[in-house]
Amino acid sequence: MGTFHSGKGELHGITVVVDTKGPQVYIGRCWEMNDEQIVLVDVDEHEDGQDGRSKQDFVCQAAKVGVWKTRDRVVLPRAQVDTVTPLGAIATGRD
Repeated sequence: MGTFHSGKGELHGITVVVDTKGPQVYIGRCWEMNDEQIVLVDVDEHEDGQDGRSKQDFVCQAAKVGVWKTRDRVVLPRAQVDTVTPLGAIATGRD
């Protein structure tokens, strides 16, 4: 018996950090990831330097307190993506 989620990628359903090759970073639940694109749902987005915070500051804060959804869905071409990391793998410095 199969699942309707097969073929969506190993990170399907996991909250991930998608760092782009540009100034944007996205945090959201991975819906689908393939060779052409990454689809995220329930997404927050940050641009490096926005509100005086770097991309790293934004990601560390999200790892500590969670993500506030600002967009329902984002589709990113893989060519724009630098890294994809599960949010739970981000060190927060908390004991």
